[in-house]
Amino acid sequence: MADNLIHQMRRYDPQAIARYYRYRPWRALWRSLVVIWLFSGFILGLKWDDWTQQAERNKGKRAIQLRQLLTRLGPTYIKVGQALSTRPDLVRQDFLEELTKLQDRLPPFSSQAAFAIIEQEIERSISEVYSEMSPAPIAAASLGQVYQARLRTGEEVAVKVQRPNLLPILTLDLYLMRWASSWLEPLLPVNLGGDLTSVVDEFGTKLFEEIDYLNEGRNAEKFAANFLDDPTVKVPSIYWRFSNRHVLTLEWINGFKLTDLNKVRESNLSESTLIEVGVTAGLKQLLEFGFFHADPHPGNLFALSNGQMAYIDFGMMDQLTEEMKESLVDALVHLINQDYEALALDFVNLGFLTPDTDIRPIIPALETVFTNVLSGSVRDFNFASVTDQFANLVYQYPFRLPAKFALIIRSLITQEGIALSLDPNFKIIDVAYPYIARRLLTGESAQLRRRLIEVLFKDGKFQWERLENLIAIARSDTNFDLLPTAQLGIQYLMSEEGRYLRRLLISALVEDDRLHTEEVQRLWNLIKDDIKPARLFNVALDALSSLSSTNASALLPSMSAFMGVRE
Repeated sequence: MADNLIHQMRRYDPQAIARYYRYRPWRALWRSLVVIWLFSGFILGLKWDDWTQQAERNKGKRAIQLRQLLTRLGPTYIKVGQALSTRPDLVRQDFLEELTKLQDRLPPFSSQAAFAIIEQEIERSISEVYSEMSPAPIAAASLGQVYQARLRTGEEVAVKVQRPNLLPILTLDLYLMRWASSWLEPLLPVNLGGDLTSVVDEFGTKLFEEIDYLNEGRNAEKFAANFLDDPTVKVPSIYWRFSNRHVLTLEWINGFKLTDLNKVRESNLSESTLIEVGVTAGLKQLLEFGFFHADPHPGNLFALSNGQMAYIDFGMMDQLTEEMKESLVDALVHLINQDYEALALDFVNLGFLTPDTDIRPIIPALETVFTNVLSGSVRDFNFASVTDQFANLVYQYPFRLPAKFALIIRSLITQEGIALSLDPNFKIIDVAYPYIARRLLTGESAQLRRRLIEVLFKDGKFQWERLENLIAIARSDTNFDLLPTAQLGIQYLMSEEGRYLRRLLISALVEDDRLHTEEVQRLWNLIKDDIKPARLFNVALDALSSLSSTNASALLPSMSAFMGVRE
């Protein structure tokens, strides 16, 4: 009965795992010897380089050796390596670059074993469910492999099968990592953002979620629901009748990897359009839905001949709270405003700094870092450069990188890398800025409207140039329509919620005892090409129709103040 405990475990339970292996010490001992032997050779190599003054010359060689070592140790350590590839605060730069190449491709296990698992999980024979099944897997990774098949009802599907006896391997490694964490932690010179045992537990929880294919299917459906109204994003359907914890049957995606430039060109697809779809979808996940794909590597993103982009593999997902989403937008707004004191406080709110941190010495450091990143042109901004600069900060100040944001950074850098493979001149800001500007200008929520006010006003003064920049940036997106945004703005100004902004705008128009006609003229020149008389009349009519008597009376004091100033 006890032997079945590990095989039947559905959620990560460190106490239950510890009880299981405490009575099987020979398993833990043998695995420990293997791990210690391999890592000892690697560490001795590093020491030898130091003693012989060969460290600089051999650093590339040692980085490759580390990647190969983790691959040899199997699924758990491959996943550790992938996680470490997102942690510039924990891993030195030369190792980091090599770990980002870490692939979880492994030799496939036998198809005979895979077919036995399928039949056991769906409780039917292969021939009853599938009219066709590829004799060999089309892809094999550390946790499972995929077959191409066709259902008896005619649908083409992908069948994902988990490796046999995976749980004993993962649980034994997690048990040993957790046991070793108590005496390894004092030796680490970096801030993990929590005790090492907690980090292992969080890693174990995520790993268990990833190997539960029912959980992956639910993630896929939630992701699809978020993009239901977005025709540019494709998510494969799940065939629940033929899926279980270790087998997942899903719609086959007839596409090709985004990084396959020849296929992209043969299909007459626009590289710039694909890039815009991918980056915008990533920003929506973070800033709108809060539910994001944490592993968007080239093997999980496909282009379709109709121009859609398909996501597959929803095992590694994460969720942001509303508070986190708002703090992310705050950080973006404060970065735009170059308000580094507020940005330092955002880092506290996001968990990069503890609440008791003295942020005063950190503010000039942030200013230096982001001034370097944004120097020359905003278009030079990229996530890789930000990560490199931030990596330097974490060794000088008490920064830590929360695990959730390590996943976000990994996601953003990976997507940026895919975009660069399509267009070497790609600048992520060309897509991100119009999206953020559009979100701020449309202000779908009270929180976004408040942040727009923060962008447009500084020290009580209206920033005309920022409004011009926002409109110009938003208009660079061909899908952005200014008039609906203007209508939303008029309705907001007329509402009770907009009373404060009305006062600020009227003060701005007569600031410094003069009418700011030049600034208004510049704005008009910027937008006049979008203003057609017939559409403008309809927008004004719609806005006025929403103006209740209460709203109208609320406008009178503001207008009176305006007239008083002019007199």
